[in-house]
Amino acid sequence: MDVVSSIRAANAGREQERLQIKYRKMCGSPFVFLRGTCHLFYERLPTHSIFQTAPAVWSCGDLHLENYGSYKGDNRLIYFDINDFEEAALAPATWDLVRMMTSIRLGAEDKGMDRSVAARLCTAFVDAYASALAKGKALWVERDTANGLVKDLFDALQTRPRVKFLDDRTRTRNGLRTLRIDEEDGKWDKKKMLAVSNEDRGRVEAAIADFAKTQETPGFYQVRDVARRIAGTGSLGLGRFAVLVEGKGSPDGNYLLDLKQSTRSSLVSHLQIAQPRWTTEAARIVELQRRMQAISAAYLRPVPVGTDPYVLRELQPTEDSVKLDPSKQSPAHIEQLLQTMGRIVAWSQLRSSGRSGSVVADRLIEFGGAADWRPVLTALSEDCAAQVRKDAAVFDQAYKQKAFEAA
Repeated sequence: MDVVSSIRAANAGREQERLQIKYRKMCGSPFVFLRGTCHLFYERLPTHSIFQTAPAVWSCGDLHLENYGSYKGDNRLIYFDINDFEEAALAPATWDLVRMMTSIRLGAEDKGMDRSVAARLCTAFVDAYASALAKGKALWVERDTANGLVKDLFDALQTRPRVKFLDDRTRTRNGLRTLRIDEEDGKWDKKKMLAVSNEDRGRVEAAIADFAKTQETPGFYQVRDVARRIAGTGSLGLGRFAVLVEGKGSPDGNYLLDLKQSTRSSLVSHLQIAQPRWTTEAARIVELQRRMQAISAAYLRPVPVGTDPYVLRELQPTEDSVKLDPSKQSPAHIEQLLQTMGRIVAWSQLRSSGRSGSVVADRLIEFGGAADWRPVLTALSEDCAAQVRKDAAVFDQAYKQKAFEAA
């Protein structure tokens, strides 16, 4: 396989400014490379029966360490859950698990942790997943049920005023807020928002105005400002906007919304499982997120922008996630975090079981109670991690030779 050609093809047609930021992020880190090449991971998936015979479940598709985070639900309470469903599809249960364990191995290595420690973390994750699945009851993580590093995250969020978050992302003049645009010559890895063209601003404003007409409080969605947003890795280069709206009144009742372009899941071309027909890719993402999360993220809706499908939701800060940091976190707390993540996957599969082709809960309980598949999958995750390291090295060399420069 030509790794360079595969990556170029997967990113064809994307906006070059943010795509170049994606490539720079991917260079030098197999973990970030994994995050930016979901399509390549499934092209490289080992040809083992465990990836075909496992129960069909609704899957995140792009499960990795940094696809978990906190968010405000429709009920305005804060939850910790899987938070990105762009690649979501009906797939064997083992697909999400092996991608997650691969990310554990690469993410731990990225932080200087020994590979034997990463292997133990993989075991902690998959054992907690299997145990939660075998119990057959879908639970969730909120402030009162959180522990360890997730509880620390909730405690930090409790002390962060909403206005402070608005102030970090906006400027206020004469009682009106505008989005804070990062300077063109600023550090690329610190940028969060870029200026938007008049054409894109008009498209976003028109889309939000049409959407607002269908809502009980249309004035809430009156657009105050628009910017191009930089967040994540895999989707960089696709259309993504931060939208400042009137909310409950300017300036401090303003709200920030995230509007993200939706594309076809990269899993679908590798799956032998028939997928439902969705009206749009945004409808797929929103519906599956609603099925898999205990409480949906606030303002989660499919919204067309011109002829393109987008997902609208409340903007969540990228720092509202738990990242591995062995210099500040104890081994016991890191292991506890991975166990929480494993349970969350099991709960999301149980919650969405028996829907549109996914197996019923009884089949998942049986799968969770079996022990034979876990060591096999854990070993295969090391094979996947080794393949990602090789592909990342090929990418790094090509990037240094300017093979990914904008035309």
